[in-house]
Amino acid sequence: MTRKIIARALALAALSLAAGWRVVLSQSPASPIRFTYQPIDFTLDSCETPERHAPETMAGGVAVFDYNNDGAPDIFFTNGADIRSLRKTSPRFFNRLFRNDGKGHFQDVTGAAGLAGTGYDVGVAIGDYDNDGYQDIFVGGVHRNTLYHNNGNGTFTDVTTKAGLNKPDREYGPLWSVGGAWLDIDNDGLLDLIVVNYLSWNIDTEPVCPAGDHRDYCHPKMYKATPNQVFLNNGDGTFRDISAESGVRAHPGKGMGIGVADYDLDGRMDFFIANDKTYNSLFHNGGEGKFEEVAFGANVALRENAELISGMGVDFRDLDNDGYPDIAMVALDDETFPIFRNTGKGDFADVTDISRVAALSMSMAGYSPTIFDFDNDGWKDIFITRGHVQSLQAAPRVAVAQPNSVFRNLGAVKGGLRLEALTAEAGLTAQPPQRHRGSAAGDFNGDGRLDVVVTAIGARAEVWMNQSPGANHWLELKLEGTKSNRDAIGARVKVVAGSKTQFNHVTTSCGYASSSAGPMHFGLGADASVDLVEIRWPSGQVQQLKTVMTDRVVRVKEP
Repeated sequence: MTRKIIARALALAALSLAAGWRVVLSQSPASPIRFTYQPIDFTLDSCETPERHAPETMAGGVAVFDYNNDGAPDIFFTNGADIRSLRKTSPRFFNRLFRNDGKGHFQDVTGAAGLAGTGYDVGVAIGDYDNDGYQDIFVGGVHRNTLYHNNGNGTFTDVTTKAGLNKPDREYGPLWSVGGAWLDIDNDGLLDLIVVNYLSWNIDTEPVCPAGDHRDYCHPKMYKATPNQVFLNNGDGTFRDISAESGVRAHPGKGMGIGVADYDLDGRMDFFIANDKTYNSLFHNGGEGKFEEVAFGANVALRENAELISGMGVDFRDLDNDGYPDIAMVALDDETFPIFRNTGKGDFADVTDISRVAALSMSMAGYSPTIFDFDNDGWKDIFITRGHVQSLQAAPRVAVAQPNSVFRNLGAVKGGLRLEALTAEAGLTAQPPQRHRGSAAGDFNGDGRLDVVVTAIGARAEVWMNQSPGANHWLELKLEGTKSNRDAIGARVKVVAGSKTQFNHVTTSCGYASSSAGPMHFGLGADASVDLVEIRWPSGQVQQLKTVMTDRVVRVKEP
């Protein structure tokens, strides 16, 4: 037997043994997390061809954010382009913006907003880089990135050239970005930008990878790694490339996802990069615009079996409510979905096996994990989009099209973090399986339950409305920085309700090539009020709110 066959056999055996450990495998109408499908008029067109050019299978970033400040989260989809020209030669390739009426009904306003785009777009990052109160859009793509300024009147302006974000790399040539993340590197109140770059790709010199009687997408080892980029906000609408002097450029990779968090609670934001078939990267913020790559020392460069995996998307939030953000990433079948628990001592422990995620995910191929509390029980869960990187012609040898899953956090279970995988139980087989890609979350209809939007290659996007049963309470915090950046990205929040304490931090970065920029969400279970909300702003100021009523959005402005 090969190692992979043995691993799969062990995983199936573990699943069987897990039947007594609350793992739900058959349909249960009483599932604590439940979604219903709602269509939306967008189809992801990656210009898939029989030649199987690499970008064709990597499209699909999506963002949830309130572009017009009406309190209802809207949806922005990135889209592909003609694969040879990398231009949007037809409306079928347009990016799309959908305005939410507050009840979960969406209207296409792309034309009026000026967001159709021009290039082969892959990822998106949301952030108010000029602190004017309206969130802006960074779009990463193949050999072209775009920064759209939100004008505050429902329109956007392409300011890429003015911002200085259109300069080619003199060593690597045109770069292929899968998006990025906004964070305030130096806590000066201005959002800076990390751009995550994938492979060095040229259609004229691309390798050919036969798979039986057809071509398929090549292994990442066939392509050269590229460096990620760091752009410091000058405060005048322009950015300065500090990739080299920050230390980040010295560590090229094949980035597929970025998670942002202050993992050692020193007051400075760090970031983790999930890399495809090479070592992951963890960049520790040392201050003064300098980062140190510490993935091996922090035990997150590899899973504990030391095998390289197809690192896809990632999210970086506290899963076990101990105040330290943890890392959840996804990969392909036979590789598992790694979970790295923050020890609070500057490093992480691989808990993929002990959490049962190794056994549950062994047969799955994942793209975009997003960490949110979907059943409002006070424990953050992980929604995972699923689908293989290979073309549909690889089936049935490979399970290419797959349903999505949500990994429910079982909370305080003896022995540590435990999760269960819900698929049919959560209603996620109501639609045919697809090659799903990006995902983002937000409360689309204002009922206090977080909904999810998902993209899929060559298929209509999916909006999954959260219909989870029960009457659990919730609280959302919409923070506004004054000394800190307006979006309060980097703020750490503690919520105490009854006997339970939770932690989270503000970031819009999540999953694969995607961005969730809604208010900070806390599920509260049966607690109808919150005893304490403590906010540690990026400026260093600490603010407390006491006896806060629940089931509402609370706006908090930095004093």
